[in-house]
Amino acid sequence: MRQLPPLTVQQLDYLVAVADAPTWAAAAAGLGVTPSALSQGLRELERRLDLPLFERVGRRRQLVPDAAEVLTYARRVIAQTHDLNRWLDDARSGRVGRLRVGMIDAAALGHWPGLLQSFRQDHPDIGLQLSIAPSAELLPLLIRGDLDVAVVVPPPVMPTEVEWTELLADPLAVYAPPGITPGPPDTWGPWVSFPTSSHTRSLIAREVERLGARFDVVSESHQPEVLREMVRLGLGWTVLPVIQAELQPNPLVRARPEPLLTRPLVVARRVGSIAHPLLHDFIADLAHRDPEPVRKLS
Repeated sequence: MRQLPPLTVQQLDYLVAVADAPTWAAAAAGLGVTPSALSQGLRELERRLDLPLFERVGRRRQLVPDAAEVLTYARRVIAQTHDLNRWLDDARSGRVGRLRVGMIDAAALGHWPGLLQSFRQDHPDIGLQLSIAPSAELLPLLIRGDLDVAVVVPPPVMPTEVEWTELLADPLAVYAPPGITPGPPDTWGPWVSFPTSSHTRSLIAREVERLGARFDVVSESHQPEVLREMVRLGLGWTVLPVIQAELQPNPLVRARPEPLLTRPLVVARRVGSIAHPLLHDFIADLAHRDPEPVRKLS
């Protein structure tokens, strides 16, 4: 087997930047280098690999299909380098450092708000940095090394860079606008739902259509509280996590008693990442502490 030639972190950083940026100039600006310096660094990377990484399509340069494995390797090295730099900064300063957690809103605000609060109180010497966003936004942040851990709804195929453990099955139910007497599934709708990029929406659409209902979405929002208000305004039906749809004092009323489906909530971390000292404790708390029931709004 041919030995891997010496590659620099800078060259790999250049490759990731060009793959992620909309233009070559934008990649150079994001790196703080000139376009010519970027081109020179990537030509040297191609020379060391003895492999062309780019091809011209019109006036643009784009990655060739054979570069996919190199890009995956580059992303992993860059993420682990960021991990190491952060760990070294914390070690030199004598701090434990921040624990960077990503959660979908149902996890952070519905199932485990008490855990987050108690974890902060039990570990006042660290900064618990919480990012609340949809799963499709959190997973790239995790892979890039911007998060230590994420609680998400898994996509149909989880990225190979991620290892994960299921935490719970989150029930979702059907809700109709006020004043509508629910009939059989083929009379349901139209719908207000999550955007098409949402993993949860894909699960909802499949189950609604399996029951014989049309899933015609007339309005979208990533925010469950916005979808709740759309239902109250009579804009459409929806399917939401029970823990968010049935908050007091004005819960939505289910169109049928039983949940439509359950979605898995998983805790995910990047394969091979340098773990924060408290990461294992945090994941153990998630896995072993019972989620909270539907809460009343104060």
